[in-house]
Amino acid sequence: MAKKRVDSAAGNDEAGSAEREAVGKGRPTPSRKQAQAANARPIVGSKDKSVLKEQRRQQATARERARLGMMEGDERYLGPRDRGPQRRFVRDYVDARWSVGEMLIPMMLVVLVMTFIPGIVQVISLIVIWAFVGLAVIDAVLLGMRLKRLLGQKFGEDRVQPGFRWYAAMRAFQFRPLRVPKPQVKRGQRPA
Repeated sequence: MAKKRVDSAAGNDEAGSAEREAVGKGRPTPSRKQAQAANARPIVGSKDKSVLKEQRRQQATARERARLGMMEGDERYLGPRDRGPQRRFVRDYVDARWSVGEMLIPMMLVVLVMTFIPGIVQVISLIVIWAFVGLAVIDAVLLGMRLKRLLGQKFGEDRVQPGFRWYAAMRAFQFRPLRVPKPQVKRGQRPA
C-alpha cells in the first residue's frame, strides 16, 4: 500500500511540474501595435479595385431594378405604405379621376406671380388661392367618403385599412406624372 502512495505521489509531482511548465506562455507578450495588426480586418471588404467596382455595379443594378419595380407598382419593391390590394385600389381610383388638388401647385405659382402686381390684383389673387385650397380640401373629403364606401363594399367594412383617406388625398394633390408608383390606369378607367 505504501508503494501505491509513493507511485501516486510521484505521479502528482510529475503532473505538478508539467502544470508549472504549462503556466508560462512560452513566448513574449506581443506589443500593442502587433496585437492590433493581428486583429485588423477591412471594415467594408476587399480593397481590390476590380472587386469594389463589380460590387458597385451590382448594387447600382439592384437599385435601378428596385426603382423601376417601385415605379411600375410591383408589390415586391413597394414600401409598406403602398403595399396591398386596398392601397392599389385607392391608387387606381385616385388616378382614374380628375382632382382639384392636382392643379393646386400650378395655381399657387400663378398667384405668386400675381402678388407682385400691386393693387387690387394682389387681393383678388389671395382670395382666389384660398378659394382654390378650400375646393381642394372639399374634394379630398368627398374622395375619402367615396373611397370608404367603395372599400367597404369590395373588401368588407371591418377589413378596411386605416389611413386610406390621407393616402388618397396626398396622391390626389400630386401632379399625375410625378406620382410614385406611376398611375397604372387611364383617366376615366375606374378600378373594378
